[in-house]
Amino acid sequence: MSKIAVVGLGPGHTDYILPKALSAIAQSDIVIAGKRNLESIDVSGKATFIVGNNLSQMIEFINDNRDSKKISVVVSGDTGFYSMLRYLKKYFGAEELDVITGISSMQYMFARIGQSWEDAYLGSLHGRKSEFIEKVKEYDKVGLLTDNKWTPDKIATELLINGIDQKIMYVGENLSYENEKITKGSIEQFAEKKEYHICVVVISNE
Repeated sequence: MSKIAVVGLGPGHTDYILPKALSAIAQSDIVIAGKRNLESIDVSGKATFIVGNNLSQMIEFINDNRDSKKISVVVSGDTGFYSMLRYLKKYFGAEELDVITGISSMQYMFARIGQSWEDAYLGSLHGRKSEFIEKVKEYDKVGLLTDNKWTPDKIATELLINGIDQKIMYVGENLSYENEKITKGSIEQFAEKKEYHICVVVISNE
């Protein structure tokens, strides 16, 4: 029985997929991933399983096929940063997984704005109760993965309500793609409601 490969795909564009990740995918008989991730890689001649709100079915599918097939579970960004790895480890031991790192969207974002991130607080608002206000007060830099509820304008409004108005915000949309857009401005500027794609936000004392 071969190990289940958990493969980080990077921020999105194929230029940022590591060769090791491509090799693992190429050697797989089955590729499990979200629809957008499947569209970013060559899965011709391979069986696929599209991940949505079907995680229990995904685990069942893996168990049904892992004895005879080589499986890769492909995740966005890096495997160790708010990916499906934590969920998979509820069902499979570390010795059953071959975890292949990727470039996280957070790494990419900090690089694009020309800042280091070893001293930053990094978090995610994906389906989570917000505790970012205290982190913004405590840290000089905060990086956040957003969702459809905690959009940049909602984050900026919450910061203003809590008296935080002297920091700089960066918003990165469609990171690494041709339509990438990175915007820099004051908290007040971002409080104006507008439509955003799921993006990365950095709040800095800069």
